Amino acid sequence: MYKLLIVDDEPTVRHGLRHYFDWAEFGIEAAAEADDGDAALEAAERVRPDLVLTDVRMPNMSGIELSRELREIYPDTKIVFISGHDDADYLKSALQVNAVDYIFKPVNLQELRTVIERVAAELANRDRERLLARDMQEKLRESMPLLREKFLLSTLQGQAGLRSGAEERIRFLELRLPPDAEYEVIVLSLDNYAELRDARSERDLQLLVYAATNIAQELIDRYAGGYAFESGVGEIAGLLRWSGEDDPEERLLTLAGDIRDNLERWLKIGATIGVGSRTRGLSKVGESYAQAREAASRKWYLGKNRIITMDSLGVETEEGREERIGHAQIERLTTLLRAGDAEALRDEMNALFDRLTEHRASGFAYGRNVSLQIALLADQLLLEFGIGQAAGAPLVWESLMKKETIEDLRAALEAYVSSVCAAIRERRDNRSSNLVERVQAVLAARYAENLSVADVGKEVYLSPTYVSLLYKQETGRTINEALTAVRIEKAKELLRDPRYKFYDVCFAVGYADPSYFTKLFKKMTGLTPKAYRDQLY
Repeated sequence: MYKLLIVDDEPTVRHGLRHYFDWAEFGIEAAAEADDGDAALEAAERVRPDLVLTDVRMPNMSGIELSRELREIYPDTKIVFISGHDDADYLKSALQVNAVDYIFKPVNLQELRTVIERVAAELANRDRERLLARDMQEKLRESMPLLREKFLLSTLQGQAGLRSGAEERIRFLELRLPPDAEYEVIVLSLDNYAELRDARSERDLQLLVYAATNIAQELIDRYAGGYAFESGVGEIAGLLRWSGEDDPEERLLTLAGDIRDNLERWLKIGATIGVGSRTRGLSKVGESYAQAREAASRKWYLGKNRIITMDSLGVETEEGREERIGHAQIERLTTLLRAGDAEALRDEMNALFDRLTEHRASGFAYGRNVSLQIALLADQLLLEFGIGQAAGAPLVWESLMKKETIEDLRAALEAYVSSVCAAIRERRDNRSSNLVERVQAVLAARYAENLSVADVGKEVYLSPTYVSLLYKQETGRTINEALTAVRIEKAKELLRDPRYKFYDVCFAVGYADPSYFTKLFKKMTGLTPKAYRDQLY
């Protein structure tokens, strides 16, 4: 309810205004009365009126003087004058204090209603504007972290220090970034980020990055000053602010080491930390950031979970350091794969990756492309030998795309190429009996699982089609038939022990449906499980 203060030196006027008009209809409560200006100011301090209805001529303090005082103290209060004097001077004074309206005595209720209707509308509009302003203020407060991060990102891009009004924006965002301070950027590149992303939900991944950022921020606050924030996919930037009395070099390495150790200790993740150069002022922070990112990216040949500075890398010259993998080396790999020569193939792969490591100009992307090319070559040879695509092919392609270092690439590719080499060698040497033994071993070990032919193929490094065909040729039955036989024999063994219920036996040998298991058991043995057990006792 809006609060009304009625001011008039005549008691009958105050009583009439209070009781003969329906204030509640307009959401107004007659909260207080006063017989002169002095008393009205005291009442106003007590009730904080939204609307003051006041006589013009009163003893001690007139309505005009009262209005001027109220305007100073409560500028949003609406004021309506009431007077029995049709005096132009008073009307002029009323306009000067921004009165809402002027009503003559005796008060006409319809005229009063028209005025109050308008005043109530203005009060409602005022409240809507206040609510909107509060809402906008709250939204601004909630979005402040995002606005700060946006500004910090623009700083890393070398834009913030060049824009006009940057210092004013820094003050507005309440950032402690003195224009003449020394700054330095570190970049935390989260190791194995692709694998972290695949192993977690989006919510858990965001929580992990948030926790890593908080750890970095706490340590930055302890050792230097500045801000930690997410600057890219799997990347957290630290904008460090050094003061004159600091020894930045020693404190920087201690800070980076503590960040790395705490991430490993509390979050069980590694991070490669790249360090940029120190600069004065914000305008050159972008250069430090670019250097820090470049340093962190060198983990592809230096390894993960390290602290890398541009100074530690030394100066590399472009001349003579770039070396592409030639057609002749690809041909040698193809020949060795065709021959199934595992040892020579391993030596050739090692030589290839040693060259990629030593000659770094082409970068990690080129090394990954070479690895994908070799994986594709291996798949083509499988098709050529009529083996079909290896079951692990899509998995190795996906794995190669996720690797972050040259050693990880080497390990993944060598494992896959070795399996392909073994499959080709087995095909060439017609060692089918060995394959049958390997398949039988898989069935004996994993019969209780929901095992598929594709799963068996993965175990022996062959495609589902090829392993099924070869097994059928050698044994005269399919892998599924062999699996059923293994399961039924295991079921017979379990049925000999009366401690096991029929459904326990069913589940233990890999079947989820007891009815289906019973039908299958009878088909294979001529007896139901119950009849088979009964004949034993």
